[in-house]
Order: sequence, then structure tokens, then C-alpha cells
Amino acid sequence: MDLKEIQNLIKFVANSGVAEVKLEMDDVKITIRTTLEGNVTETTYVQQLPTQAAIQPAVIPQIAPVVATPEAAPKEDNSKFITIKSPIIGTFYRKPAPDKPVFAEVGSTIAKGDVLCVIEAMKLFNEIESEVSGKIVKILVDDMSPVEFDQPLFLVDPS
Repeated sequence: MDLKEIQNLIKFVANSGVAEVKLEMDDVKITIRTTLEGNVTETTYVQQLPTQAAIQPAVIPQIAPVVATPEAAPKEDNSKFITIKSPIIGTFYRKPAPDKPVFAEVGSTIAKGDVLCVIEAMKLFNEIESEVSGKIVKILVDDMSPVEFDQPLFLVDPS
């Protein structure tokens, strides 16, 4: 059943004066509820029923959980680095265009005012400039991934 058929069914039920209709077909279950007063409130539930392949039990191997002890896991000391954070919400891009080279790599030396990345917000591409000089130690966000306001993007060693 496609969306057009579901919309037509909703209109038919709303105009018929019926309070509730339940319809079950092969792998789709639909419930439509309306009120009988002058105003019509429609509630539609579409549920995908499991197929036979999904019902069969699967063999899941048991894997012992790995517990990392505090002594075994080396802790990174990021306190000596400056974190460059996102000033806006949007999509993070390391390149100005798909066919252009990246703005900055790990190990790149940057100066204050250098463009480090672009963040797209509402179809506008905003260049994010460095507020510090130093060397990029780590890039904390993958290319073309969404970022939040104040999310760390880069770690810079100012020395």
C-alpha cells in the first residue's frame, strides 16, 4: 500500500462518519481514528509487521565484555592544547570545494586568522578562522558531519 492509497483511505474514513477503522494486510497494519463531532481529528498508525525471516531465531555468539582498567588506558593530556570550537550549528567541511585541498591537516602550522574549515548553515558557507597561532595536533570532527554550537573541532598546540 503506497502513501496515496493511505491518504485516500484517511479521507474516506473521515467522510464516512466511522469512529475507527483497522486494516491489516500482508505486512502492513493501519488504524485510523476520527471523532464524530463537526471537527475531524485524524490519528493514523502504520505499523510494519515482521516477516517470516525476521521471526526465525538467530544464533548470537557470546562475547565477553572487555573492561579497561584505569592503569591500562593511557590518558591523553589535552590541557596544554587550545581547543577551537564551532561558533555555529551546521555541517563541517575540511575543504572549500570537493575538488580543492583541505584547509588544514594534523601537523599543519597555522597563524591567527587562517581559515581552518567551513561550516554550512542554511545554505551559507561560513569560513572558520583560527583565533590562535600554533600547530594542529588533532582534528576532532569528520569531514561532512554535523556539528553543534560550541563543539570542539581542533586541538592546537600554541607552543
